[in-house]
Amino acid sequence: MYISDSSSPFKRPGGILDEIVSHKLIEIKEARASVPITRLEESELFERKCYSLREFMLAPERTGIIAEFKRASPSKGIINNKVEASMITKQYADAGASALSVLTDQKFFGGSIRDLVEARAVNTIPILRKEFILDEHQIIEAKAIGADIILLIASILKPQTVVKFARLAKSIGLNVLLEVHNLRELEESICDDLDAIGVNNRNLSDFSVSVQHSFDLADKIPDRFLKVSESGISNPETIAELKKAGFNGFLIGENFMKEVNPGEAMRNFAGKIPGV
Repeated sequence: MYISDSSSPFKRPGGILDEIVSHKLIEIKEARASVPITRLEESELFERKCYSLREFMLAPERTGIIAEFKRASPSKGIINNKVEASMITKQYADAGASALSVLTDQKFFGGSIRDLVEARAVNTIPILRKEFILDEHQIIEAKAIGADIILLIASILKPQTVVKFARLAKSIGLNVLLEVHNLRELEESICDDLDAIGVNNRNLSDFSVSVQHSFDLADKIPDRFLKVSESGISNPETIAELKKAGFNGFLIGENFMKEVNPGEAMRNFAGKIPGV
């Protein structure tokens, strides 16, 4: 179990997140032992310049959608394990996605680093490494496997840890997306080295979902950051409403992945967004 005293860089959010964090720390220890940071920094992909999330998110020819490749989740179990990351993410990009999100957690979400590497090989838009970042090693690793964006989750990271990790990510050229669920998390975790702030409409403790969380926080997020609404978006009309509220990005995964052909689902969805 991870340390819970005041010196710990992590919070104790409760529920499944405690289990995820505990297991993730074991994985990180093993990863550090098998692939040291110095070797990660020697990766060919480590030297590539990351795509700008802001540039692609605001591009008028794109939809603002961050389309997610996700095989499973703790709340839904297996969503879709019959498709390949390279094929689906390329279809997402061709359908107008502004960015891609690829799960790299295996135990709880059925993902892998290989999925992201394969997605990188066939796509020329930003890729978010969707992961529970708890250690600097994961940030260096994200750059080494071809990610453009990392996710920092305010519900599991103390504010000083968010600042530290965001600074490191920016120093090596990564974009940083901070995920919050409520006003308290936003106010205590906001810092200069962020590119975007995402509002997770899903409560990670009990998995309840309400897009109202995004509307409640829209005007609380400073305009210098990209604003992203995450999860629970299943209606194209909702994107139009979120845009009016000031959101630039919309992370959608399960709504596409639950279909036999997620790429086709993304294309059909995008075609119904008012004004797009």
